[in-house]
Amino acid sequence: MAVVKIELLNVIGKMEELDEATVALGKTRVFHPDNALSFYSDTTDFSPVSEANPYSKPMGTLAELLDSIGKKSELSSIRYPKTAVLPVQNWQKYIDSFSASVHGLLSEKQKCTDEIRNCDTSVGKIRHFDGLNLDLDELKKCQFVKIRFGSLPEESYKKLSSYTENPYVAFFPSKFENALYWGMYCAPVDQIEEVDRIFAGLYFERVSLQEYSGTVSSAINDFISKKKDSEAEIAHIDSEIKSYWEKERSTFFGVYVWLNEKSTYYDMRHYAARYGDNFIIAGWVPSDKENDVKVSLDKLKTVKYSFDKASSPEVLRHSPPIKLNNKKLWRPFELFIDVYGLPSYNEIDPTAFVAITYFLFFGLMFADLGQGLCIVLIGLLLWKKKRSALGRVMIPCGIASSIVGTLFGSVFGFEHALDPMYKAVFGLSQKPISVMDNPVGVVNFAIGLGVLMVMLAILTNIFASLKRRQYTSGLFGPNGIAGFIFYTAVIFGLSEQVIFSKPVFTPSYVVCFIVIPLVLMMFRNVLGGLMEGKPDWKPESWGEMIMENFFEVFEYVLSYITNTISFIRIGAYVLVHAGMMLVTFKLAEFCGGGIGYVLVLILGNAFVIALEGLLSGVQSLRLEFYELFSRFYDGSGRPYTPVAVGQEA
Repeated sequence: MAVVKIELLNVIGKMEELDEATVALGKTRVFHPDNALSFYSDTTDFSPVSEANPYSKPMGTLAELLDSIGKKSELSSIRYPKTAVLPVQNWQKYIDSFSASVHGLLSEKQKCTDEIRNCDTSVGKIRHFDGLNLDLDELKKCQFVKIRFGSLPEESYKKLSSYTENPYVAFFPSKFENALYWGMYCAPVDQIEEVDRIFAGLYFERVSLQEYSGTVSSAINDFISKKKDSEAEIAHIDSEIKSYWEKERSTFFGVYVWLNEKSTYYDMRHYAARYGDNFIIAGWVPSDKENDVKVSLDKLKTVKYSFDKASSPEVLRHSPPIKLNNKKLWRPFELFIDVYGLPSYNEIDPTAFVAITYFLFFGLMFADLGQGLCIVLIGLLLWKKKRSALGRVMIPCGIASSIVGTLFGSVFGFEHALDPMYKAVFGLSQKPISVMDNPVGVVNFAIGLGVLMVMLAILTNIFASLKRRQYTSGLFGPNGIAGFIFYTAVIFGLSEQVIFSKPVFTPSYVVCFIVIPLVLMMFRNVLGGLMEGKPDWKPESWGEMIMENFFEVFEYVLSYITNTISFIRIGAYVLVHAGMMLVTFKLAEFCGGGIGYVLVLILGNAFVIALEGLLSGVQSLRLEFYELFSRFYDGSGRPYTPVAVGQEA
């Protein structure tokens, strides 16, 4: 059993030593706190310890400041010592000083950024009129003429020729861009309203240039020059920020680590309960770390503590957290256990079961020595470079593909590439297994494998249930002894009848091995309740119970059939893989010889690795979760997450 044995720790002491107790427990790095109030049925005289954490807000401020200067990613590189030391006398004063310095530099940088934005906006606004060669200051002095700058649609510009009766309806274009003419028109003061009305009807969009001076070209050059000055100033400010950060990095991280430690240990107070002037805090500790915790708590004056085995019925109902400790060989497959749900404390850890069966399923469905080695290589790269848990799983999956691919004699789709090896080593004329020569045999093998897997899952449930004294599930349930007898009897009878033509289903056989197990399954709750000593074993209505359980048993019988047939997918994927590679070689032959042939084979193999590798992985996982896990596994456990500085409590 790979679930680490754990114990419930109860700690009681005076309120004045609560902080010391949380620090002592936190520094062990093995204490998983739990809500102390949940361990007492009568909490009338208890109250939660709910003071706000005084360190969380300063920590957030520091993180925001670091983010504002683009250095927040460096928090992930912090190394937390066993005991943090504050590098300054007054941490709040340091935060205020650091904040003032950073905000001052960022404020100056923001001013420059705003200036750049203003320059870009202004240049974008007046660049349309640089072809007019006008002095804007001189135009502002005009007293008897009004000038309008803006854009006119191309269609409207063409219509201007029809306004011959009004000599002031004249447009002076500067540029033509995106179906718009940019330019100006002018008219005497006493005529401008009429001219404005005409141009408005022509969809003229007016642009004001009142705030600009000099010629349009000189104004643009002035803005470009200001932008360059602002960009240079930003570069200078960035350099100052970088220098300031280099100078303050060590002190900053020292303050942050100290605050993080204080905040982490202070958060543990929220799990505690107050009883008068005493505190109570409870949590979980691995059994092999009990002495380490005792050494830490024995240093406190008012603190008393006790340990209780998590396996005891009274403690077990509080759902002890789960820490898995599998062998290195099985560890990659803990990923799938996390996805489905951790086992409860008294439940079997299925990691080894998943590792072996998933290894087998994937290898059969994706059997190719060369492609399997490619998956191994990809998995190694993902694990080494990205620390990807999926990459870690791909390594054994690729090994499985390589092993079964060797048995099938397939190397990148070349079905007889290993024939010389089999001839030299084993004296065989060719590979021992040819899936395309016997597709019916492949399907029959898949069904047979499914039968064995379902039986194994039922036996696993029987062992686990009886170990936990859950007799309803272990003896009388569809995945208990009754279900195993029924399933085995049906499979054996059908096999003898179909393969050897022996009549097995005699009346006595049917009654003993089929009818009686079905009746036991129908009355499983009653029989199991009696054996487990449950006071409510007797149903309120026998008629309703029988009717309801009849349909449930019918559903169980269907599940035996569907779960077994579902394993046909393994045989199907064995054939599909061989078929896809056959298609790849046919396509390569159409390209003739040479580089075209090689290129198609490379692309075809890459496509098969990506597509079928994904499908085989998903289908193998489906068989685990639906056909096997559902028979013996609950997965309702919660993870063991001890308090540790630098991590969430």
